[in-house]
Amino acid sequence: MPRPRKCRRVCGMPRVRVFVPQGQTSQQEPLVLTVDQYEMLRLMDLEGYTQEECARQMGVARTTVQADYNAARRILAQALVHGRSILIEGGEYTLCTAHSCGGRRCGCCHKKKEDSQ
Repeated sequence: MPRPRKCRRVCGMPRVRVFVPQGQTSQQEPLVLTVDQYEMLRLMDLEGYTQEECARQMGVARTTVQADYNAARRILAQALVHGRSILIEGGEYTLCTAHSCGGRRCGCCHKKKEDSQ
């Protein structure tokens, strides 16, 4: 029996949940990027976190981050190469409530370990 999936801690919901290529004419189903995959992309590619720092921030193992991050990048590559839409929804996550941020992007969850020392 597989282990149950651990909820990933996410600081806030994406401001934009649907991306559609300009001039898209096909009626293909959008590719789905989960909210937790979005958070991993945001933390590592935008905020500059390492996989280990991202794992600590989200409350999961580094190997989980590695696998889910690679899956998220494949989704982005498919969308770019094949002109597919992206829908951000679902996943196993819980919104961060540190410092009473209520899930807003106040920055309380965006500090690397060395920033908080």
